[in-house]
Amino acid sequence: MDTRPMRADARRNYERLISTARAAFMEHGTGASLDDIAKRAGVGSGTLYRHFPTRDALLHAVLRDRIDGLLAHADELLPGPARGAGAEGQAPGAEAGRVETEALDAETALGRWLRTYLAGAATPRGTSTVIIQAMSAEWAGTGLGDAAASICDALGRLLDRAQRAGAIRAEIDPGDLLRITNAIGVASERDPDPGAYSDRMLALLFDGLRTR
Repeated sequence: MDTRPMRADARRNYERLISTARAAFMEHGTGASLDDIAKRAGVGSGTLYRHFPTRDALLHAVLRDRIDGLLAHADELLPGPARGAGAEGQAPGAEAGRVETEALDAETALGRWLRTYLAGAATPRGTSTVIIQAMSAEWAGTGLGDAAASICDALGRLLDRAQRAGAIRAEIDPGDLLRITNAIGVASERDPDPGAYSDRMLALLFDGLRTR
């Protein structure tokens, strides 16, 4: 792989293509014409394909900041190693109350991350479908495939915490949960109010996820 830094003009073309693609995807969805993107960016199609050999490579570049933000958000929602440690001299019944609070916190953290995920998946239109596809085995080792795996891992850590706290059923798999969440994202694209639709569907989903 050529690891040499880009020339200044190549770097400008690269950044212009990402900026233009982001606007085009927001306007037309992830199926926007790549040739039109190149034209709007003021470069030839050959330049676009030299930087981004496939549509998915361009999508990964456009979505990279959002994906990094989701991973950072998961880290923010996870407690530090000292959080939840029992305190000496606590009153009778305090341990039970602490466990109940931790379960609520863990479920809340999971729900908050999923809402953030869906808010980002709603735009550009088609993002949820792209992530569903990228979760399949044949995408392993690609930019979007690795991104989907990282997203699933972040969700898995939040889910594991909620399961260990007793808030969410133990048999729930993070990959399955991410696919269901993406399905909500796909369906929300057709609703006049995607945010409200996603909230309603997440409420129904959590009714099935919670321990009884």
